[in-house]
Amino acid sequence: MSQTVSLDTLQKDLTFKSDLLLDKNFVLLPVAVPVTDELKKALKEWDFKEFLCDEEMSLGGDMGIAQNSAPSFEEEESHQEIAEQISTSVKKVLEEVNASPEDNSEKNRLANVQKVYNEYVNYINSVYTHYATHKKINLEELSDTVKDLCVFIRENKRYVLRISPSVEARNKNFIVIHSMRSTVLAITIGLEIHLPLSKLIELGVTCILHEIGMLRLPPQLYLTDRMLSPSERAQITTHTVLGFNILKELNFPLSIQLGVLEHHEKENGMGYPRHLTGEKISSYAKIISVACSFEAITAPREYKTERTTFDAMVEMLKNQNQQYDPTVIKGLLYSLSLFPIGAYVYMHNGKIGLVTDVNPTNPMNPLIQIVNEKNRDGTPIIIQTDNGPNKIVRVLTKQEEQDVVKSLNKRNQIEDTAEALEESEKDKDRTKNFSFIDLSEFN
Repeated sequence: MSQTVSLDTLQKDLTFKSDLLLDKNFVLLPVAVPVTDELKKALKEWDFKEFLCDEEMSLGGDMGIAQNSAPSFEEEESHQEIAEQISTSVKKVLEEVNASPEDNSEKNRLANVQKVYNEYVNYINSVYTHYATHKKINLEELSDTVKDLCVFIRENKRYVLRISPSVEARNKNFIVIHSMRSTVLAITIGLEIHLPLSKLIELGVTCILHEIGMLRLPPQLYLTDRMLSPSERAQITTHTVLGFNILKELNFPLSIQLGVLEHHEKENGMGYPRHLTGEKISSYAKIISVACSFEAITAPREYKTERTTFDAMVEMLKNQNQQYDPTVIKGLLYSLSLFPIGAYVYMHNGKIGLVTDVNPTNPMNPLIQIVNEKNRDGTPIIIQTDNGPNKIVRVLTKQEEQDVVKSLNKRNQIEDTAEALEESEKDKDRTKNFSFIDLSEFN
């Protein structure tokens, strides 16, 4: 049960024992992060007067509020244990998925990849939360976890790229979801341009942390559904420098620091914070810039129209004003294809397909899975698109895609029910044919 907290209640250095929310979707202040004068001033300017606090998660007190203080030794150990548990959980799920289950169907593979993906989202959330509460990030643990992620993406790329978080998840955990999705894309590009594993790991760590500077800004700046004023937009741009300073204080490698500092720089010098051009921009920043831009175009948010991955790819390929490194753009194209993995497309022969993989020799003609059709053995029909009868005419609109997905979900439910009934009948037959032993003859 949530309870209302008024603006007058927020005093400097107070911390909440559960997340303080602007509404049911937007986190204003994560658990244990102290209230600041800057936050109170911003809330007054934006006319926010009441907030929500989850009473059930409160550890005590009438409002679930406690005076801010340095974490005790016991609290420090508790947070460290939680971080280790989440990291262990990622590895455990990875091991389960890699154990080659008997059911290695397309449906099961996608479900397993979704499970691993969710664990990584939880892990990134724990990294950000632990920094917010303790000002610490364990580089060794993070690098080890990213190493597993690089291998996982390499082996499951065509499934990972089909995962698309809901609007609700993005709105409530914007930084975490954005960081996760951008990291998947960045590592995918890194694999395509043949970065060695050590560089892929550093790239992944950099991309996960590229928004860490946001934690030193009022959450309303990046969670609001209204247009920001020029001064507010200027304040948002400081997150790159703030992130750089955070990682510098934590003694992270310079290559990671610079990747975070420069991920909004542009090849033409029109980026920020230092208006760098071309070769002056770090290689990690160049990749993250492309990954973030692609992700941002396709991200569903309440204040803007969501666009398709095809729209995003076309915009990136145009490379207006030469903002992005052409080599990185090419890496993006050959990783996802012109019609990106996960897109639903309308074929020249009137059929609808789902893009499932790239054609390494021709990004114009990816592999697709025909919707609502299967081979005789029940496996999906996968075809290579071309410029003839199997030509892609266009991508489906968002509404068309939603209708197709809804139809597929209903079909899957019917098939699952039919399979369950069939298995139940088999069990009955096996029971009928089973010969029970009369134990009385042994008495």
